[in-house]
Amino acid sequence: MKQYIGTKIINAKPMTLGGYNNFRGWEIPKDEDPAREGYLVEYTDGGEPNTAEYKGYVSWSPKEVFERAYRLNGNLTFGDALVYLKDGKKLARRGWNGKGMFIFLVPGSTFKVNRSPLLGIYPEGTEVQYHAHIDMKTAQGYIVPWLASQADMLAEDWEVVE
Repeated sequence: MKQYIGTKIINAKPMTLGGYNNFRGWEIPKDEDPAREGYLVEYTDGGEPNTAEYKGYVSWSPKEVFERAYRLNGNLTFGDALVYLKDGKKLARRGWNGKGMFIFLVPGSTFKVNRSPLLGIYPEGTEVQYHAHIDMKTAQGYIVPWLASQADMLAEDWEVVE
């Protein structure tokens, strides 16, 4: 088998193995402990729903496996944040003071020069490459270029925001 590393946004709630099997209408195998702690996990970013109660694909994960693989939104690393930025999500740090502040990835594109300051660099109509970068929406509603500080990169308080 090949090794995989996954990053998903999921919904989950604590549920024993017995509770999950009851929820699914399944008999629990005799060699399984129905009191085993774990989580009902709903995958919302892919897969067809497999129960009427949830919009995403539902499965069960043992507690120790789940807790090694997932963190609550709001406890993400900067590495996690980059993955979600590339997926088109908006992110913020829990400690940011302004309401509505978040960062987002601006994808690269091309455009034709038609205004200053680029008219001072290129002839009008020149097609230029606009490289992907990260911008921030400030508390005042401005969009500004954003660079991560070392504190931002080492923080574990990033969250995906709506």
